[in-house]
Amino acid sequence: MRVSAAFSRLLRLSGVWVKQVRFAPERVIVEVALRRRRLRCPRCEFSTRHRHDVRPVASVWRHLDLGVWRLELRARLRRLDCPTHGVRVEGVPFARPDCRFTRDFEQLVAWLATRADKTTITRLARIDWDTVGRIITRVSDDELDPDRLQDLFEIGIDEVSWRRQHRYLTLVSDHQRRCVVWGAEGNGQAAADAFFAELGPERSQRIEAISMDMGPGYAKSARKPEHAPRATLCIDNFHVAALATKALDEVRRDYWNELRSLGDQQAAKRFKDARWALLKNPEHLTDTQAATHRALRLAGGEVWRAYTLKEATRAIFAAGLTSDDVGHLLGRLISRCARSRLRPFVHLGQTLRKHRQGILAARRLGLSNARSEALNNKVRLITRRAYGFHTAQAALALVMLTCGPITLRPPHELHPLTP
Repeated sequence: MRVSAAFSRLLRLSGVWVKQVRFAPERVIVEVALRRRRLRCPRCEFSTRHRHDVRPVASVWRHLDLGVWRLELRARLRRLDCPTHGVRVEGVPFARPDCRFTRDFEQLVAWLATRADKTTITRLARIDWDTVGRIITRVSDDELDPDRLQDLFEIGIDEVSWRRQHRYLTLVSDHQRRCVVWGAEGNGQAAADAFFAELGPERSQRIEAISMDMGPGYAKSARKPEHAPRATLCIDNFHVAALATKALDEVRRDYWNELRSLGDQQAAKRFKDARWALLKNPEHLTDTQAATHRALRLAGGEVWRAYTLKEATRAIFAAGLTSDDVGHLLGRLISRCARSRLRPFVHLGQTLRKHRQGILAARRLGLSNARSEALNNKVRLITRRAYGFHTAQAALALVMLTCGPITLRPPHELHPLTP
């Protein structure tokens, strides 16, 4: 009786009462019954007093473990005839529809998934990884605020790889709330079109600025008349600097291949070791890399000219510069790239000329994809830690639980028992 009373106190907030507690090998079985008399459809708000029949077998739910024992809830449920969904088993307040786990159990698993790796969760909760994916998808769908797309004024659109073979997720972040508010599988214009379609014309017209990379897909979608044609497109500073770094690496690689083709293998090997001395920022060089850096400067040539152009690109975005200063420096950089006779930097200059207005707008508004990139780094860590997900829905659910407008708490913090 004392055990039964304890479980009754534990479950009273869920609208059930305990009929019997049985101890079986490795598990505790708690038979419960619903307090309410009205039957409720698990898919809608329909309720009725008239039952269709009673299920011939008991329904079973996995609850939070009781020490080393698995705790199961069992109940004989009735069925009702819903005018919308047909004959359905009545919904229970402590579990989601068509789910064999209680809400508290799923809450704990979802909370662990945002903080622990795969092995830890599966061993602690004693469920397989596919089940974890389904649980976090249900929790995310249930907890995600349907009004999260309201009052979007400054957003960032970016893509992140979540699996090999060029599998991408497109994520939209709100710069003001500093979180991911929307996501979908894929990238480019099709993914952006799906976002604006869900946002709707009225809310899309309220967007004032959009930060993005220099890919044509997102910009083309945003410029559609029914999307956000009046929004200011801001080209992220990070992507501009990344293009310059990539151009430098192409020049360095071409020069290394030239040394190899000339048969000077030792020189090619020594130059290969200079890669990080060129690509790293000067303030982050080690003593050995700094010595290599000085040797490259004394040698001069195409590689050093490419390095100075890369540093000139970084200098455009230095702190303390006004928009006029940035515009002047950007014009000089585009001119230098055009005269550099270095193919990667000639292409870089053409790209900067094409996106000049977006680069200046980002500086003028103080808007960049830095927050989106920070969120993307977190997303990459999450997807790497959660290897084994085979669907984009599970990966997106984990992203929303970790980086979205959802605050997960362990079950004991949601409804603590009071004396």
